[in-house]
Amino acid sequence: MQQVNDGRPGDIVLRLAGISKRFGDLQANDSIDLDLRRGEVLALLGENGAGKTTLMNILFGHYVADAGSIEAFGEALPPGRPRAALDAGIGMVHQHFTLAENLTVQDNIVLGTEKLWSWRGHAARARACIAQLAHDFGLAVDPAAKVGDLSVGERQRVEILKALYREARILILDEPTAVLTPQESEALFATLKKLVAQGLAIIFISHKLHEVLAVSDRILVLRQGKLVAARETAGATRAELAELMVGRPVPVPKVEPQARGAEILRLTQIHLATDDGRAELDHVDLGVCAGEIHGIAGVSGNGQTPLADLLSGLRAPDGGSFQLFGRDRHASDPTEIAAEMGRIPEDRHAMGLIGDMSITENMIAERYRAAPFSRHHLIDWRAARKFAEEIIAGYDVRCPGPQATARLLSGGNMQKLILGREMAGNPKLILAAQPTRGLDIGAVGYVHEQLLAARARGAGVLLISEDLDELLSLSDRISVIYRGRLSAPMERADFSVQRIGLMMAGHGYEGAVHAA
Repeated sequence: MQQVNDGRPGDIVLRLAGISKRFGDLQANDSIDLDLRRGEVLALLGENGAGKTTLMNILFGHYVADAGSIEAFGEALPPGRPRAALDAGIGMVHQHFTLAENLTVQDNIVLGTEKLWSWRGHAARARACIAQLAHDFGLAVDPAAKVGDLSVGERQRVEILKALYREARILILDEPTAVLTPQESEALFATLKKLVAQGLAIIFISHKLHEVLAVSDRILVLRQGKLVAARETAGATRAELAELMVGRPVPVPKVEPQARGAEILRLTQIHLATDDGRAELDHVDLGVCAGEIHGIAGVSGNGQTPLADLLSGLRAPDGGSFQLFGRDRHASDPTEIAAEMGRIPEDRHAMGLIGDMSITENMIAERYRAAPFSRHHLIDWRAARKFAEEIIAGYDVRCPGPQATARLLSGGNMQKLILGREMAGNPKLILAAQPTRGLDIGAVGYVHEQLLAARARGAGVLLISEDLDELLSLSDRISVIYRGRLSAPMERADFSVQRIGLMMAGHGYEGAVHAA
């Protein structure tokens, strides 16, 4: 493998000039210029739909720009050719990993770099190269391990090693900490420092402002397809960057101290299993009180979805008891639970909205038999449209109007509709599963305000989120879920990022489960 430290610090290794891309009426990128220097981390910020992913897909050859040019290391980069980007030394680690779980770490790294008949013959040389890269950059992973047996953090190391093995000199990281524990994120940042010290140039795409400020040297901000700001990280602040991303000041949520009310949700020794007997929820105890936000932290895939399905009435427990407002729930009944609980589902496409129905129809889907939407057993469409219009205006839903088909909306706008519908009835209990996923910073702030307002009026909120920053800023108590087990709740005064992060990785559960 060639050394990556050729050239001088500060040399421009990548230049994008006048990049524009349109999809129909949407101007995704509008004459964007970007320079990347050797040995630096350049952060790319922007709300959803700002054009970040489109720009990186153009760079990597997945899309062809309508206008503009790209140079890598002084040479023109042919458009629409991912192989040309790889050959030029550009590597990309996507947010959703592209690994074959049934293959070993080494096989995944080497795959595509050798001719099929020479792959196994060069195994020893490849193993030595991978071991050297892992040692040099702090990417500890067993080359012989099956990828399916690795943790999320280890899988990300494999993705980075894949790029380095291909002699990448420019590395693009798309939301690299989205599924990592705090400890895994810190390990990643340490690796990035080693990489830039060896001369690599890194584009770091993230929505987590504190991470951008901690790891980057320069920051570019995109808004509505345009480059609106460039900042040296040393002089930037979170408040300034948030305002640049959305074009207006973004309020910071503030949790006012208040006493908790009576317990309104209680799970006791809940057990939930798959058809083949695998435990999805392992004797879970959980309580939610009026006037509190109880957060559930955990890496994706550790039981959050089964827990939300159970509470929504979509599944019945195989064991244990489920009490809602003091009454036992012995069977799943989503219709009955919907009348007592606001539910913000994790999957807005599959569970939140019906794509082929209009916004108005979706807004009354669970309430069309009740006033004010039903009169003499007929739907009052005037009242339904008025309700939909109020949600569109109140939640800044960007759409043609209440008659628009739901599937034509962006993911963020779909989520806003669901939030508006579920919060409209002032429910006493709210299940919020990933409520800000896919939303821009401005919309996130609005959602947080709504959850805090619900707490202030005495509602209980169960907040299931993979965003630890969100949980730490909003929650009165936090429990951690790991492989279907739920820890005892931690009070706000005792919040510890280090402890929560360790528990998210499966450490520190001894003596801490089955209590709430």
